[in-house]
Amino acid sequence: MADQSGASRLTVDRRTLLRAGGALAVGAGAVGGATALGSLVTAATAPRGVATEELRIGYLPITDAAPLLVAHGDGLYEQQKLLVGRPVLFRSWSSLMEAFLTRQVDLIHLLMPSAVQLRHVIGADVTVVSWNHTGGGAITVAPQITDIGELAGTQVAIPGWWSIHNMLLQRVLRANGLTPVARTSPSRSGGTVELVVMGPSDMIPALATGSISAFTVADPFNAGAVAQGVGKLHMLLDQVWRDHACCVTVVHRDLIDSRPDTVQALVDAAVAAQLNIRADRPAAAAILSGKGYLPQPPKAVEVAMAGTVPDPEGGPDRPRIDFHPYPFPSFTSELVRQMRQTVVDGETRFLDGLDPSGVHADLVDDRFVRAAIARHGGPAALGLPASLTRHERLI
Repeated sequence: MADQSGASRLTVDRRTLLRAGGALAVGAGAVGGATALGSLVTAATAPRGVATEELRIGYLPITDAAPLLVAHGDGLYEQQKLLVGRPVLFRSWSSLMEAFLTRQVDLIHLLMPSAVQLRHVIGADVTVVSWNHTGGGAITVAPQITDIGELAGTQVAIPGWWSIHNMLLQRVLRANGLTPVARTSPSRSGGTVELVVMGPSDMIPALATGSISAFTVADPFNAGAVAQGVGKLHMLLDQVWRDHACCVTVVHRDLIDSRPDTVQALVDAAVAAQLNIRADRPAAAAILSGKGYLPQPPKAVEVAMAGTVPDPEGGPDRPRIDFHPYPFPSFTSELVRQMRQTVVDGETRFLDGLDPSGVHADLVDDRFVRAAIARHGGPAALGLPASLTRHERLI
């Protein structure tokens, strides 16, 4: 872990990272239509040049990354007097994390459970500075599936073991009398469902051929399956955990220590992007597609960004994905408790000694996002409670 001067840097080799991250890695073919992984890694590991201050952002091409991408496409980093290169697209969580931990990119969006794991398994100086979004994930089932109980005896695809998608899918399965299993053949009579990690781009073809009965993942892959007629939306994961965060924005602690003004400017730009997205979702979708950040069909991106669904609690229709930057401590604490109840094919002992309330204090630095929220109209402008506190709601 870096010292307070930022001079010392954590060195993590590929073997160590992949061993520690095995429970959350996504396959190399994670995004269809994207540039080959080798090209992306080459781009991410290219020499920075002499005396450049250019910052590098890494991302997976899902709507969860929208604030970081829209901030670039809308010139919001430039408005903050930041030199930020075009965000680098990665095809798997493992390659994205490797690039971050080996200092090839400076800022990424990351699955919140994965941030907890990296911090507490290998001691990485991962620091969460804001949320990227809330919601945005769903459970998509084969067209013939009419009830979640029909998943018994089948395989269901997840994007990674330490993902909100896996955690909330398992809550849904258990609520319907089903048992999630890993590396065990599923049994219809036993009511078991085998979970398999699969790259998002592979999920739609697998659903179409019947090799899986359902998948859970971030958009726009759910919208894409519906658009192609090979799947139907069973439920948004926001119905399982209201306003949950999936991906968060992370930086290295030593960037905070050595360049706090830079971190503040990055967070200010991302919060401004969230406000712009909330004000005009179709325009944001057009930026994501038109500028090539998300290589999926533009219609699927627009549905994912601008689509709505009925509110199960009887309120106004809710967006498929929303954008709130504040990292609630109550969410981090509940996340750790939920991680302890989740079946994964990987290491879980790191959770045993964690104090749920202490994880937030260790992992999250909310000074920058608090300042950004105040600078951009206060909590109400971003749909947040004035107290910046809340009670977590799970089914």
